[in-house]
Parts: sequence; C-alpha cells; structure tokens
Amino acid sequence: MNEIIDSIKEILAVKIYSPKDSPVDITIGVIVAVVIALLATNLVLKLVRKLITRRFNSGDKNKFFSIFQFVKYIAYILVIIFTLDTSGVNITVLIAPFAALAVGLGFALQQLFQDIMSGILIITDKSLHVGDIIEVDDKIGRVVSINLRTTRVETRGGRVLIVPNHKFMSDPLFNWTQNGNTIRDDVKVGVAYGSDVKLVEKLLLKCVYEHPGILEFPEPFVLFENFGDSSLDFGVYFYIPDGFPAPRVRSEIRFEIDKKFRENNISIPFPQRDVHIIPQGE
Repeated sequence: MNEIIDSIKEILAVKIYSPKDSPVDITIGVIVAVVIALLATNLVLKLVRKLITRRFNSGDKNKFFSIFQFVKYIAYILVIIFTLDTSGVNITVLIAPFAALAVGLGFALQQLFQDIMSGILIITDKSLHVGDIIEVDDKIGRVVSINLRTTRVETRGGRVLIVPNHKFMSDPLFNWTQNGNTIRDDVKVGVAYGSDVKLVEKLLLKCVYEHPGILEFPEPFVLFENFGDSSLDFGVYFYIPDGFPAPRVRSEIRFEIDKKFRENNISIPFPQRDVHIIPQGE
C-alpha cells in the first residue's frame, strides 16, 4: 500500500513546466488539484444558482444565467489562483502583470461594472419589472426589457429610451406601477366667482363617470381646492387601469368639461387685472 502511495506521489511530483531561473514549477499534482478545485467550484455554483433562481420566473432566470456566467468566470480565476498558491506554486510572478492589467481595466470599465452590478440588483431584488411604467429624467415610459447593462423603456411617443442600469441605483426612480397598474389622476379647472359650486361638482363628476376609461371603483371625487385670484379652483380626481394613456384621458375629460360648462352657462375665467391710471398734477 505504501509503495502505491509513493508511486502516486512520484507521478504527481513530475514537473510539466519548470523554466530556468523561474520560481514557477507546474507539476501533475498541481494540474490535478486545479481540475478538482474547478469541478468542486462548478458544483457549488450550480447549487447556488438553483437556490437563488428557484422562485424566479422564466424571463428572470434567463437574465440571471447571463449574470451567472460572468460571476462564474471570476470565481474560476480566484479558485485557480488560490489553488496554485496552496499547492506551493509561487504565483507572485503571475499575479504582478495580471494585477497591473486588472487595475487598467478597472478604471476603463468602471462604468460598465457599475451598470452590470446595478442590473444584478434590479433582477434579484425585483425593484423593476417588464411592463412597469416609470418616470426617469422627466420622461415617462413603459419598461420593455431589462438587460444586464441597460434597461429599454418605450416612451408615450413610441421612442425607445435606453437607460444605463446605474441610474436606477443612483437617481430617484418614480415607479407608477410598483403597487399595481391602477393609478389616480386628476384634472384641474377654475370657474368664475358667483358660479353654482354644487352644479360645478355635479358636472365634473358626470364628465368623469361618462368616460369609458375611468374606473367606477375607487369612486371619483371632486375637491374645492382654493379661492384663486381670478377663479374658484376645483380638481376632479379619478382612477384609471393603466397610466400610460393618461394624457389622452385627461384631454378627453377637458373637452367634455368645456362642453358641459358651456351648456350650463358656467364660465372658465382668464386672469384679469384692473389698471388705474392716476393723472399727475401739473
């Protein structure tokens, strides 16, 4: 038995790469250790991947697989370096040039890595989903895809806005659909002083209830908001099932408000100022 063990040790000690005047000696034993370490790392990474993605839908799983490939390569490099070091190989000669290269790449690809890490966080913590309506940089759009580095957002005008993922981590993000697709919207209007405020409330509610895109529940409501400089200010509040066409819905309601106000002799005033000219005495 001891002879077999000694034979195995001799085989593992056979040098494959041993250049002159170099501290780097690669033996069969080192190669075997690296292979075993990589196989063990691959098994552990697969278990980790299954554990993390067990509750993901198919779309998020596909995105995570691409992220996982990136993480796996980094893990392999670290495992190889660690295995060589523990096997007695002097890796200082190998690390020095790679460290300089890594520093240079780190500065050059800093923004890229920031976007990738932000993409990983977005997918894992589910802070953003495909189909969400978001507001970023004062632009409103619907998320059409979330990739590893960028997120594609389709605006109301049909244009595609490509947003680097790091903006969602560093800048405020207004997600209209985080708590569901139903959102509350409103239309503001002012009427002349002396108008029948109860009639105004009734007409505003009627305009909203007659619109086919407005939800009956939660119920719309009207607020008498202020005594303005030139008008009595009202706001009619309502709920719609999808916030993306909200500007069109508000426009149609304004058309109907103008029509019903004209039919009921309720005027919408414009700002007016009285100018008094005091003549100067000679």
